[in-house]
Amino acid sequence: MSLRDEKAGSEDGAEVVVHERPTGWKGIYYHPLTQIVMLGFICFMGPGLFNAVNGLGGGGQLDRTTSANSNVAVYSAFAVVGFFAGSINNTIGSRLTIQLGTFGYCLYIGSYLALNIHANAKAFVVAAGAILGVCAGLLWAAQGSLMLAYPTEAEKGTYIAVFWTIFNLGGVVGSAVALGTNFHNTAGTVSNSTYIAFVVLTAIGICIPMSMADPKKIVRSDGAKVIVPLHPSWKTQLLGLWLTLRTDPMILLLFPMFFTSNWFYTWQFNDFNGALFNIRTRSLNSFLYWTSQIFGSIAISFILDSKLQRRTRAFTGWTILMLMIFVTHIWAYFYQIQYIRPGPSNIDMLDERYVGRVFLYICFGLLDSMWQTTSYWLMGAISNDAGKLAIMVGFYKSLQSAGAAGVWRADAVNIPFMNIFISTWVMLVSGLIFALPMIHLRVKNHTEIVDETLVRMDSKGHIRDVEQVKNEAAITTATA
Repeated sequence: MSLRDEKAGSEDGAEVVVHERPTGWKGIYYHPLTQIVMLGFICFMGPGLFNAVNGLGGGGQLDRTTSANSNVAVYSAFAVVGFFAGSINNTIGSRLTIQLGTFGYCLYIGSYLALNIHANAKAFVVAAGAILGVCAGLLWAAQGSLMLAYPTEAEKGTYIAVFWTIFNLGGVVGSAVALGTNFHNTAGTVSNSTYIAFVVLTAIGICIPMSMADPKKIVRSDGAKVIVPLHPSWKTQLLGLWLTLRTDPMILLLFPMFFTSNWFYTWQFNDFNGALFNIRTRSLNSFLYWTSQIFGSIAISFILDSKLQRRTRAFTGWTILMLMIFVTHIWAYFYQIQYIRPGPSNIDMLDERYVGRVFLYICFGLLDSMWQTTSYWLMGAISNDAGKLAIMVGFYKSLQSAGAAGVWRADAVNIPFMNIFISTWVMLVSGLIFALPMIHLRVKNHTEIVDETLVRMDSKGHIRDVEQVKNEAAITTATA
């Protein structure tokens, strides 16, 4: 790709070489936002429909124990694979990593169809969950690195919101399909046609990664090429995990926030939606939940991408999350004290008592999308390096899954609803409290070159001197 004979100021104040962007249809295809949209549709067809099934409560089944145990398998495998998935992504490339990651969703949803047909297929559902955990760990590591590497610093909140909107449309469309096929369903489980429709859609999602562009050919909107992850040895990748923590220990303060980021799903899906409502109302609730997530991610992106200084945006996002936590959970507490396990599962959308509870569920959807969007934004505020971001996202998804596995298991062994609810409230607040000093000390108004941990490691895994990196950056600026 040719270079223009000009210099441009970077977001850090340095001059960088501006690469000429392709034009016409090729320019549209290779535009970073186009690739993010494609990535969004991959997750629409996979994780989005996974969310739709789980959002029904119990995976759409009357007996929620099998679904809880399957989710334990999902998140346990995810926790292990997710820890190394960033390194795997750096080694085999993002497109192949995404491709491998899409297969598990089709199998997982198909296992629920098998359970509808054969009541003794519970073991298959759990096994499919374990396989999905492996696949999901790969998919989300690659997704996170691309989503944070493609936009400029000023665009990160917008790109995350675009992705999150498309991704959550999977939950919206899936829930709409479930509502339409089960509107007159008086049974306790969703119909076979619902699962069949989901299997077909997830199969389509497997094909999309084949058509994505090579990240090496992507030029960002500021004219800079995307920083392509390193492809060194496995030993070097394992060292990269250690380097990320050793050279950037403040990331540890985000770990409680990461750990909590899927904790609340158990109470919301199984212990509120699944425990209180009949199947058609659960479908409607799921539709509204995932729809509200679209608006939540867009709303928080306006704050995170505003013209305020980046530190101000970070503290504003933190404050909004804390307020949302207390508003929703104080509200939910007054409902939780009215029922115990297993719950009535008989509230219908036409009942008078439904109104307040559905608005609470919508607010939970807003909180979820704001939490996830802010978590990704904070990682992007720390680094622009795709290799480092892949490892950070690996930490994020691994810890997220470890927390989810624990709380889903607690639900499977029938821990009281109130205990799980209180633990959810406490975990959310704790996650924000631990993140606060990291925001204060680590989030800067611009990302500096010396903050890019993996830039200080050569292809053989040797640590490079920080001063050398600074000198190289100065030379690059002077000769650009």
